[in-house]
Amino acid sequence: MDLSELKGIISLMQKSDLTDLEIETQDLKLRLGRPSESNGIQVHQYEQNTAPSHPTPNLPKKPEGSTEDGAYTFKSPMVGTFYRKPSPDDPSFVSVGDIIKKGDVLCIVEAMKVMNEVQSDLGGEILEILVEDSVSIEYGQPLFKIRK
Repeated sequence: MDLSELKGIISLMQKSDLTDLEIETQDLKLRLGRPSESNGIQVHQYEQNTAPSHPTPNLPKKPEGSTEDGAYTFKSPMVGTFYRKPSPDDPSFVSVGDIIKKGDVLCIVEAMKVMNEVQSDLGGEILEILVEDSVSIEYGQPLFKIRK
């Protein structure tokens, strides 16, 4: 699958009422899903060179990485380049000490020349920003510490 095909698939989802889409070829499995309260498309899963797996239901989950004091580690939903601001001249989406609510944009992750707004999955206070601006990040890498 090349970049133009991927852009076409994302465009199709944005223009339609599709909420989930899964594509599987011999060496690629791509699953895209749109949360019901958001207009943005989020990449839920990407696997390459794997055996077929059983589909998992989209059930609400307790945030992973929660600690006893109510803080948890917000992890990257994808591989890409981490940006704290929408553009170099704009202020950061969030700073340490900011109070956020579910659905607030925390950062942008650029993946394959597509800017993806990353939204918080719960509200709270930003305790720590764990990544510098404009650096490459991995899937599941800790980005923020948030206290509920």
